[in-house]
Amino acid sequence: MDLRKIKKLIDLLEESNLAEIEIKEGEESVRLARVGTHVVAHAQPAPPAPAPAAMPMQSPVQAATGGAPKPAAEQLPDGTVVRSPMVGTFYAAPAPDKPPFVTVGQSVKAGDTLAIVEAMKMFNPIESDVSGTVLKVLIESGQPVEFDQPLFVIG
Repeated sequence: MDLRKIKKLIDLLEESNLAEIEIKEGEESVRLARVGTHVVAHAQPAPPAPAPAAMPMQSPVQAATGGAPKPAAEQLPDGTVVRSPMVGTFYAAPAPDKPPFVTVGQSVKAGDTLAIVEAMKMFNPIESDVSGTVLKVLIESGQPVEFDQPLFVIG
């Protein structure tokens, strides 16, 4: 898909009240979503060839989860969990040579920047929703994050 068309779609999304727009052109598709005050673009190339048929499952757990049972999630301390609003790369500091935005034991206020997530060459600040103390940082800087993945626990 042509970059000029994508830029026009971004302008259209910014001018409208839409939260998300997806355009398919042949086998290519582009999805634009408004995240806070930023627009995030996600281009998807042509779909891969279909996977071979899976072998039958042996237990109800395997059938429900698509394979072996998932290991229990790590127990999080009590507090408010701050989750990633998008898929991207997590960065704890504004630059490699700078100190992290927050550390364990540090007090934060609602609206303070905790980290940034890079998605599609855009750096998106992750802000605290609550005031409190950072109890745990759940991911290392430079690691990929998934949508809704826990990043911090604030108590």
